Amino acid sequence: MAQQFVASHIASDKVVVFGKKSCPYCHSALDLLKELNIKPGHLAFIDLTNQKNMDDIQDYLMQLTGARTVPRIFIGETCIGGFTDLDALNDSGELSVMLKKLGAL
Repeated sequence: MAQQFVASHIASDKVVVFGKKSCPYCHSALDLLKELNIKPGHLAFIDLTNQKNMDDIQDYLMQLTGARTVPRIFIGETCIGGFTDLDALNDSGELSVMLKKLGAL
């Protein structure tokens, strides 16, 4: 169930942030992504806070990405990591390249 939940979100959006509303790093990631002017409908924030199987989802994210922490950020079907990783990709200019290749910018 957790695997299907995660896979369906990754497949349906170009940029997906799995996170929690209470997480400051999740807010920072969203703010950074919004500043890049990602096309409408291509950025999704999946709030795990109210998911009944939140622990199962985070356990599956651990299996899939190597970390259970949030945010877990996917660009296309690739997990780029968390906020620090996103910020580093942005600073290097690589993030814009990735998003343009996907058609998200």
